[in-house]
This record gives sequence, structure tokens and C-alpha cells, in this order.
Amino acid sequence: MDSSGHNSTALSNAPSSTRGGGINRMKQHLAGKFGEVGPCKKVPGDVRYRIEEALKAIIEKNKRSEESNPFGRVVFEFEDDAEIEEIIPQRNNGILINEGGGSRNKRYKVPTYHEVRVPLLNDSKKELQLFIDSIKSTWANTGCTIMSNGWTDGRHRTLINFLVYCPRGITFVKSIDASDVVKDAPLLFKLFEEIIEWVGVSNIVHMVTNNGANYVAAGRLVSQTYKNINWSPCEAHCLNLVLSDISKLNHVKELASRASSVTRFIYNRPWLIAWLRKRKGWTEIVRPGATRFAITFIALHSIQKHMHDLKALVTSKDFVDSRHAKDKKAKEVVAIILDSKFSNDCLIIVKIVEPLMRLLRIVDGDKKPSMGYVYEGMYRERIAIKNVFMKKKRLYKPYTSIIKDHWDRTLRKNIHAVAYWLNPTFQYDQSSFCKKPEVMASMLDVIETKATCSKTKLLDEARLFRDQLESFGRELATITSKTTQLDEWWRLFGHSTPNLQKFSIRILSQTSSSSGYERNWSVFERIHTKKGNRLEHQRLNDLVYIHYNLRLKNRHFNKMKNYDPVEIESIDKTEFWIVEDEEEPPLLDFDELEQMPYQEIPAP
Repeated sequence: MDSSGHNSTALSNAPSSTRGGGINRMKQHLAGKFGEVGPCKKVPGDVRYRIEEALKAIIEKNKRSEESNPFGRVVFEFEDDAEIEEIIPQRNNGILINEGGGSRNKRYKVPTYHEVRVPLLNDSKKELQLFIDSIKSTWANTGCTIMSNGWTDGRHRTLINFLVYCPRGITFVKSIDASDVVKDAPLLFKLFEEIIEWVGVSNIVHMVTNNGANYVAAGRLVSQTYKNINWSPCEAHCLNLVLSDISKLNHVKELASRASSVTRFIYNRPWLIAWLRKRKGWTEIVRPGATRFAITFIALHSIQKHMHDLKALVTSKDFVDSRHAKDKKAKEVVAIILDSKFSNDCLIIVKIVEPLMRLLRIVDGDKKPSMGYVYEGMYRERIAIKNVFMKKKRLYKPYTSIIKDHWDRTLRKNIHAVAYWLNPTFQYDQSSFCKKPEVMASMLDVIETKATCSKTKLLDEARLFRDQLESFGRELATITSKTTQLDEWWRLFGHSTPNLQKFSIRILSQTSSSSGYERNWSVFERIHTKKGNRLEHQRLNDLVYIHYNLRLKNRHFNKMKNYDPVEIESIDKTEFWIVEDEEEPPLLDFDELEQMPYQEIPAP
């Protein structure tokens, strides 16, 4: 070991010591090979010959393995010496890989700059294109949804992303930097036209954008120009706005303020949160929600759920005897926790927003197409609110007015009502099925304006579906209507109505939201940099195309895993619930530390 901390092996007759050591250098030294070490002049001739033959065998083996390595030469070091397991990195010779700490160590040569930016990039794009082509092949049968949304990055550049959704998977088409242009309806419509032509007009059933006035105007132009395309705003964005408006009501804002006093007091005192975490069934009160607007209601629900734990804490002998109980803040928090009205108010708010939260998880996730559940979710939400207040209009009106305003102003579209009518889960549950005239009117409007087959045949077949006749009359069709994915259900039981079957599959296979795919947009922060913009335009587009679609492909293969959509931005929005506005919480004094039992307390 030398003074710098490196391994050093002294070789006989070498002009200087060689850093790093290693059996391969020793072999070169004994074989008299010039290179990394000097030759040994005292080694016997028979030993030199045997070492040279061993080195030649290793070189031949490396040449054979080179053909199977797309990244270049593979070097096997320490081939015959099991006792040598240490890997000494060599300069510019590649990346070392120790396979399980065994004696065989491989060194992969790093691809060159040209190989990465040209052949390997092209190969990745071709390989990815095979997966995308397999998705595109289903568009003619299931139809697809074009998703478009604007996004502003950390450097205030406006990017417009275009994706295509179908039940088989999501495909990223392209991204456009629109920072230097006026993003009015005509420009957006022109961009939409290019995507529509690329996808194929006959393959598109639906287009979903955000709620900006320019996107709304462009979406209407698309519907007017292409009669078979239905446009609607992003459902998740609309639900976020509903939750946001409900949270701004004075009594809800006051309730959230009192609840945040409780969470801030507890989460800023490690001893208290450690005490609660030992309780059976405890879950954290503050955690990121489906969106940043949902955090308030998730926190209220969690406080109401764990109210008995909070009451047990503030009435326990440990707390009463501690310094925390003598704090002025503590007395306020204890009063809030022991106030039965506070607990009841939390319960009421939770019951009001529960259907909205459930619908938000459906439309903001990607487990199944969500189009068939939007109308039912909004319809059930209004009924639930009225039932909470026992149909007293004075009490439920502030909440239903918010929902009705957003529904009537932006979200009410024919395609949602049609998907609701075609959903066997709701159609065959007549006790709760919505019989409003607008549902059937929307069905007739879509058949008249969007259907490409015989309209009279569609109406005749719709009667068979509604009355549960022929293939729909099977007991199995009713039983599986609530457990089978909608498009698959129609493939199984819609064979007696071939026109309606195709029509229903294309409608029910669509998504109603684009926000669930915004979470991958951080890739643009890494690629659309000052250095990245020096790349040729086509190569930059290829990089974005490959990175984004690889992430979507990974989500596709992990689709069977439980997926709870969490918006990354929401993590920063928990500050209201955990950060105290005033002085730091007091430290434990020496006497308290002495009285506390010695045990490991989990970190908060």
C-alpha cells in the first residue's frame, strides 16, 4: 500500500513499482511482454514459454467472445486464478462487471460517441417501432383517442404533447415547442389535423384536451370538420376543479384549517407521531393524493378514521404528564380533537366527496378504459350529496351547484351519456339506472351524426340489448356484466348484434382523461436542454420519442400491478398540513428524557 492509499506490487527488475497489482500484469511481467509493466529478466525460459502460451489462449478466447458482444471487445481477466476476486479498474479499457463476485470478470468496452448517437439510437427506434406497430394494428377494431395537452417546463417553455390511447397501450407521437407562436384555436387545429391524418381518420373515435379556451375552440373545430370524432375536455382536470371549488367554501376552508393545526402539531413532535405509529392499523394522516386538490379531503378522511387514536393520545397518561400537554398550542389541539362537532363535520365532508374521489381514481388511472363510468360517477355524486343532507335543498345546494356548473359548462358531452347507456353494469341495474331523457337523446344524436353503418339496424339492435334478448338474455351475460371489462363483455355477448357490437366496443374502449400520462413529462426537462437543442432536430425528436415510449411500454407491461395514480406535484402541497408557521417545537428537557422508558422509537 503506498502513501496515496493505492495497492502497489513490486516486480523484480522492474524500473519502478506498478500500481494496481493484479495477476494479469504479473503474467505479462513474467512473459517479458512490454506494455503495462516491464519484463522480468530472471525468469527461466520454460516458465516464460508457459506464461506466453497462457496469454495467447486468453487472447483467442477474447476474440471469439467479441462476435457476441454488440458493444465491442470482452476481456476475461484472472481466468485461472480463483483466489483473485478484486477488480482493479483500468483506464479507457471499458466497464468491469463482477458476476456474483465469482472469479470470472468481464470487461465491456463502452460504445463510442458515434455508436450511441447513430446506430444504437436507430436500432432502439426500430426495436421500439415493432411494439408500437403491434399497438397500431388494433386501432381499426377498438378505435383510439388522441390526447393533447400543453405543458410549461422549468424554463417557461411551452410544449404541446400528442399521444394516442387504446386499450392495448399508449403511444407517444411527438412533442412541439410552441413557445414562440400564438397558441390560438386555428394553430392548434392545424396541429391536430396533422396527428389525425397520421393516425387515420377512420381509426379515431375520441379526442381529449385540457380545458383551456383555445383547446376547447380547437376541439370544436375538430368535431365539426370530422363528423366521426367526438371531442371532450379532460375529465380528471374537471374533477380537480370541482374539488378545488368545494375546498374554497368557507366552512370547508375553516374545517381544513383546524385539521391542519392537528397534523402540524403532531408531525412536528417526533415523540407524538412515534406513539401513534405503534397503534394497530395506523396509517399516515398526510400523504400525497391522486392529485394535489385531493390532499385536503384525504387528510380529513384520515383524521376522521383515526379519531379514536388521536383521542387516545391526548387523554393518555404519557401525554398528560409530558411537556407537550402544557403548551398553549397543545391545549388548542386537544380541544379540536375532543370536539365532537369537528369529527362529525369531517365525516360529512368525506361522504360528500367520496364518489368524486372514486371517480377521479378511475379516470386518472390506466387500469381500464374509463369512458363508460364518467356519466354514472357524476350522476351518483349529486344523489349522494342530497342523501347526506336528507334532501334538504338549503344544505346540499352549495355543493350540487358547483358540480352542476362544471358539468353543464364544460363536461356534459353526448359520448359520456352514450357510453353510460351502453354499459351493461348500469343498463341492467334498473333500480339505479338514470332514466333522464338526455341519456336516450344523446344516444340518438350520436347514432345520427357519428355512426357509419345502417342507423335503423343500430336502433333495432339497441332494443335487443336494452331488453336483454337473444345473446344478451343469457344468465352469464348478466352475472359478468359487473366483473368483465366492458369492451371484452361486448365481444363475448354482442354477437347477435354485430353492428351495435362494433359501435359499442369503439365507444367503450376510450379514455376520458389525459392527465394520467402527464407524469412522464419530466423526460423533456432532461432532453430539451441547452445542450440538447444543439442536436439535429430529427435526432432530438428521436430521443424524445424513444424515451417517452419506453416509459409507456414499461407501464404497459406492469399494468397488472396495483396502480394508484399520484401526481408528483402533490408532494410539495403537503406543507399546509405538516409545516408549522410559528416557533420551533420545544425540545425535551433532561428530566423528561430520564423518565421516558428506554426503547427504540421509529423515526417520523
